[in-house]
Amino acid sequence: MTIFFTADTHFGHENVIRFCNRPFASAAEMDEQLIENWNQTVNPDDIIYHLGDFSLLGKEPASRYFIRLNGNIHVVPGGHDHRWLRKGTYRSGSEHPVSILPPLHTIKVSIPDSGQAQLIVLCHYSLRVWDRSHYGSWHLYGHSHGNLPPLKNSLDVGVDCWNYRPVSLDTIASKLVD
Repeated sequence: MTIFFTADTHFGHENVIRFCNRPFASAAEMDEQLIENWNQTVNPDDIIYHLGDFSLLGKEPASRYFIRLNGNIHVVPGGHDHRWLRKGTYRSGSEHPVSILPPLHTIKVSIPDSGQAQLIVLCHYSLRVWDRSHYGSWHLYGHSHGNLPPLKNSLDVGVDCWNYRPVSLDTIASKLVD
């Protein structure tokens, strides 16, 4: 089991292609490529945290995306998720229910290879400071589509920064460990 992070898929959002200069001719093409990339990266038993702006569409379209995606999905909501989002567990019709987390959520994980415990603060939006930021915690976010300068122990996990696919905890650790 591997842990992955992603954000800003914007499934079904035609305008994000133009706003973010994504290399797709249509939202349908973008959606299919994002799903393919996700499923090539994430196995069915992996854990994946989606840090907001999953889809601009409503509940039923969101369900149709969730059912096609691998992994145990946990969503930290973003601004575009309000049309389908309900706090708690979201029954997507897939093998695994989708859990909806609070807009600011902290997890504790074991870093691969070292086994060291690491606190990670998850939010759709980038924060300048966060819980225990001065004590080595990390912050993962989306929303900015790669347009913010780097900040120590903080990383944009949006698809625009990672070749339109989720990024593993291993890769994040290699970027954030001093």
